[in-house]
Amino acid sequence: MKKKIVFDFAGVLFHWQPLQLLQRVLPQHAVDEASAVHWAAHIFQAYAGDWAEFDRGTVTVPELVTRIAQRTGLAPHDVLRVVNAVPLELQALPDSVALVLRLHSAGLRLFFLSNMPAPYATQLEQNNPFLSCFTSGVFSARVHANKPEAAIFEIAARQFGASPDELVFMDDHLPNVQAASALGWHAFQFINAAQAEAVLMQRGWCD
Repeated sequence: MKKKIVFDFAGVLFHWQPLQLLQRVLPQHAVDEASAVHWAAHIFQAYAGDWAEFDRGTVTVPELVTRIAQRTGLAPHDVLRVVNAVPLELQALPDSVALVLRLHSAGLRLFFLSNMPAPYATQLEQNNPFLSCFTSGVFSARVHANKPEAAIFEIAARQFGASPDELVFMDDHLPNVQAASALGWHAFQFINAAQAEAVLMQRGWCD
């Protein structure tokens, strides 16, 4: 039975390598991989803490910059450079875009579910015409809930007009996959576009 296919964004549809980003944007601090790991942990906080509130849409860019600068000791202008660099890092992955286009051409209904701050969401929508292939999508900042919280999956299912059993969700972050599965969605961990397409075909979710 064909399903409604739900994509994550960062790491699935869009390139996301935060260590490389920090080494490029803050070379005076992220001088090697070890120091980049350190600063990624303190700036992004494993997408919890301040960054989670940015994803949730409850913290603005100026507030985020102030919080991170105070907490880490980084200069505010350096923090702002990182925040502004993120959407430039989020470049569409060609193989994933090709998968979206194939699934769309085959008549499947496509959706997205992403933890994404509001300013980044707007930029991504404006700069990526292939997103017109998606029937609908949910950005965390616009509904004030984050993955892996149950609330965002419930909001998404309602917005998509689907029961959990009708939805197939792919995400590179395993806790999000587990959260979706616990709520009755079909879900699997995304590794790359070829692997994702193979899973969809093997399980009979697409032709």
